[in-house]
Amino acid sequence: MTDDQLIDWARVRELRYEIGEDGFEEVVGLFMDEADETVARMTPDVGAKKFAADLHYLKGAALNLGFHALAQCCQDGERRANQGDLSVNLDHLRATYVESRALFLGGQAGAFAA
Repeated sequence: MTDDQLIDWARVRELRYEIGEDGFEEVVGLFMDEADETVARMTPDVGAKKFAADLHYLKGAALNLGFHALAQCCQDGERRANQGDLSVNLDHLRATYVESRALFLGGQAGAFAA
């Protein structure tokens, strides 16, 4: 995937502008902590309802912070889980998160350059 498919940098800049630099750093920290935890514990063994809820939460957080590809993975998984299909490819979802996270953390300076 290309960088632009993983991260919506326009959304990242918009969010930073809306909440300010300090608020942005706080939101990023909270997202990373909560997303790390959610991605690590995510399993269909919890049942369709809880699995769909975890995917829904992660999708919303990802959209808010511009993690476009991750949000798409979560949206597809959530839709499937809500239909009782728990065959979400968690390896792909986790890999997308790890790649997006690394790109985001490494690419912020360039995204906010004047």
